[in-house]
Parts: sequence; C-alpha cells; structure tokens
Amino acid sequence: MRVGRRSADAGRAATATRAEVIYTGTDLVPYAGRGRTVATSGSHGPVLAAPPIVVAEESAEALLPGEHTVRRRISFALVNSCTLASLGLGLLAIFLAMHGDTRLAAACLVACVAFDGLDGALARRLGVSSPFGAQMDSLADMCSFGLAAPVVVYASLAHTVPTAAAAVASMLVAGCAAIRLARFNVSPKDGKFFSGVPTTMVAAVLALMVLIGLPLPGMVMLGGVAVLGFAMVSSFPYAKLARIVKLPPWVWLLPVVGALVDARLTFVLVVGAYLCSGPVMWLRAKRV
Repeated sequence: MRVGRRSADAGRAATATRAEVIYTGTDLVPYAGRGRTVATSGSHGPVLAAPPIVVAEESAEALLPGEHTVRRRISFALVNSCTLASLGLGLLAIFLAMHGDTRLAAACLVACVAFDGLDGALARRLGVSSPFGAQMDSLADMCSFGLAAPVVVYASLAHTVPTAAAAVASMLVAGCAAIRLARFNVSPKDGKFFSGVPTTMVAAVLALMVLIGLPLPGMVMLGGVAVLGFAMVSSFPYAKLARIVKLPPWVWLLPVVGALVDARLTFVLVVGAYLCSGPVMWLRAKRV
C-alpha cells in the first residue's frame, strides 16, 4: 500500500512500508475464509463484508462426489428417480386409502418397497452412492413407510376396531418409524444385523397383511400393528436379508410347502419367527 506523507526532516513525500499503514479508524481483522480480512470501524463492530461466492462446481460435488461424467450423471439421475418413484407411490397409496381402495393402496406400498430396494442396489452397482442420495432416501422412506403405511393400516382397520384405537396404532407406527430412521442415520452400521426391525420391512409386512386379507379379529390385527411398531425401535439384533438368503435349503423348503397349504397362516408364522429371532439372538449374546 502506497500513501503520501510529509517528512518532518526532509519535507518530501515518502513511501510507507507495509508496517507503516496510516490509522483511519478502521482495523483489519481476519476473516474466517480463505485468508481474507474484514474491516472493522473503531468500536462499532465489524463492517458487513460481501458473502463468499458459492462456486457451482462445489455444489455439484456435494451432490455427486467424484468425476462428473455424462454416464455418472445419468446413473445418478436414474437412482434418484427410483427414490422419487417410491415417494410418488406412497402418496398414491394415501390417496387410494382415502377413497377406500385399501388393497390397491397396499399393492402400491409393496411397489414402494421394491423401488426402495432398487435405488440402493443401483447406487452401489453404478458407483453413485452419495450423502445426498442417503438423505433423500431417508426422507422418501419417512413419507412412504412412516406415513403412507399407517394411513393404509388405519383405513383397513377403521371398520373392524374402534376408530380411536386404529388412530392410536397408526400414530404409533408413524412415530416409531421416525425414531427408527433418525437413529439409523446417526448410528454406526453393522454389516450383519439390524438394530430393530427395518422400517421398510415393517411397511412390507403391514402392506401384505392388508393385501392378502388375514382372517384375524380386528383387535388381534391391532395388537400385531403395535408389536411391529415397537419392534422398529427395539435394540434387538435382526438378521439382514443377505444372511437370510444363505440359510440351508431345507429351511426355505418349509415356508414354500406351507404357502402351498395355507399361504396366510404361513405368512403369520414366518413374520412371527422373524420377530422372535431378535430377542433370541439378544439372549444368546448376553449369555456369552
């Protein structure tokens, strides 16, 4: 910085060095960002500085980490389209349930589950997994499985149990789903077990309960809905699908034969066995 000043000895202009800045009531204080400074005027506090320019490339990097090729952009859009499809089907399930088409609404929930599994599989296969996709998937799950599924359950139970009881059970499922999804987002991941039953699996069970029309009393169905809600927020370990598919063939043969004899009873027994597996594994771990 060059300033003109009058020298007392020589009476001529001189050039101030960097340390000889004339004080004008404005101080320079460090600015928290790329080594910049912000001027402050005396004791009146800092003077507002222009906000830093947000570079578009940095925003794109936050959405899709890595190289931004055309192929990766298309793959990224495809994965998120599956997530949006799950969200849209969840809303459609709500609309259908409001008009009394509970079985068709339950079928939409089953399709939601399929798209929810598809977007994660595609993201890993195509190499476009991102924090943005994870957050978007969680929000879509809350809408489809935390809201749409309870609405469908309420519509299916409203004529068989007291309306207030159906409403309480539906709100319980919605609240437990929100807790389960939030806990999943902030908890360390285990490659072998879930902590509590996943929200997606609970929504699938609820949808199939409505779709196949279980011949159970309304209060029994209501109790089952409550058990599924509490199972989501429990800390019991539940095996992931990758471990379940590796079970011996004879284990798979039993439900297949049972489904040929009585599909509804087999469904109840399979769901009950999975729910009981969590406490059993928890007790075994405690003994060890």
